[in-house]
Amino acid sequence: MTDFDPIYSMVSAKAIKGLIESNYALAGLASCRLLQRGLNDVYLVSSTSGERYVFRLSHHRVRGPADVKSETDFLIHVSKLGVPVATPIPTIGCELFLQVHAPEGRREGVLFQAVDGREPHAGDVGDAHANGRTLALLHNAADTYIPNAPLYKLDLDHLLYRPLARIRSSGVIEDPSVLDELDKIAERTGAAIKLSANLSWTYCHGDCHGFNSKITEAGEAVFFDFDDGGPGYLAYDLAVFLWAQVSFGRETTRAWTSFLDGYRLIRPITSDDFEAALRFVVVRHVWLMGEHASRVDEWGSNNVRWISRGLGFVRAWESEYLMGRLF
Repeated sequence: MTDFDPIYSMVSAKAIKGLIESNYALAGLASCRLLQRGLNDVYLVSSTSGERYVFRLSHHRVRGPADVKSETDFLIHVSKLGVPVATPIPTIGCELFLQVHAPEGRREGVLFQAVDGREPHAGDVGDAHANGRTLALLHNAADTYIPNAPLYKLDLDHLLYRPLARIRSSGVIEDPSVLDELDKIAERTGAAIKLSANLSWTYCHGDCHGFNSKITEAGEAVFFDFDDGGPGYLAYDLAVFLWAQVSFGRETTRAWTSFLDGYRLIRPITSDDFEAALRFVVVRHVWLMGEHASRVDEWGSNNVRWISRGLGFVRAWESEYLMGRLF
C-alpha cells in the first residue's frame, strides 16, 4: 500500500540479473548494469565466460503495450534469411519475451544477444551505405513475412494524427497559432501522401536513423531496437534516416545519398516511394514531438521544451522541399 500511483518505476540491475537467472538457461552471469533509460530501460548483462547480452524492459507508452510478440517473431524470420539483426533469446519455457509486474503495471522484457561492432559515426558515408544495405535486406525478407497479429500499423493515424492530438493535449505548445500552423502542415502532408496510390507497404524497422546498429569489422550494419516497428509505409522507413541527417541543425545529406546507394544495391526504390520519403520527414518529426509530449508527466516539461520549436523545422522543410510536390 502506497500513498501514490506510480507512472514509472526504475528496476535495479540486481533485480534484472535475478530475473534473467530465473527465466533463462544462461550459466554464470557475472554482472548486470543499466546502459540507458529513455523510451525503454536497457541493461547490459555479462557472463563469466565473456558472453554479453542486452535486456530491454519496455516502458508504458501512450500507444499501449510493447508489441514484443510481433517484434520477436519478425526478428526470428529475418534472421533465418540472413539479415544481420540482434536476435531474441528464448526463455526456459521457450518464450521469446517476458511479462513482468511493476508497481505501475505490466511491462514486457526481451533478452537479446549483444551485437558486436562499433558505434556508427554521424555523417560517415560508409556507415550510411551499410545501414541502407541492411535495411534493403530487411525489406526483402519482409516480403515473405506474414505479420503475426501486430498491435500497431505504421499508418498516418499512428504516425501523424494521434501524435498531433498528443501534442495538443500535453499543453507543451501554449500558442494556439503555432498549433494551428502545425495542424495545417500536417494536413497538407497527410493529404499528399494519401494521393500517392502506389506506395509500398512492408514490415518496417520503424527507427532506422543510423544509430540503431553496430558496424562490424567487415563493414556490415547489424540492426537492433525494433520496438517502434510494424507493418507500415516503406517510404517512412527510408525517411527516418533522411530525417536524422537534416533535423536538429544537422546537414549531412551526403550520408543520405550513400544510404540510398547501399539500399539500391540490394533493392530498387520506386519513384513514388522516393517522393513520399521527403514528405514522411515531416511525419517523423511530428511523431517524435508527439511521443515526447506524451511523456511530460514522466520526464517533466523542461525536458520536452524543444517541442515548442518543432514547428520551425517542419515549416522550413515544407517550404524548401515540398511546396512544389504537395499536390
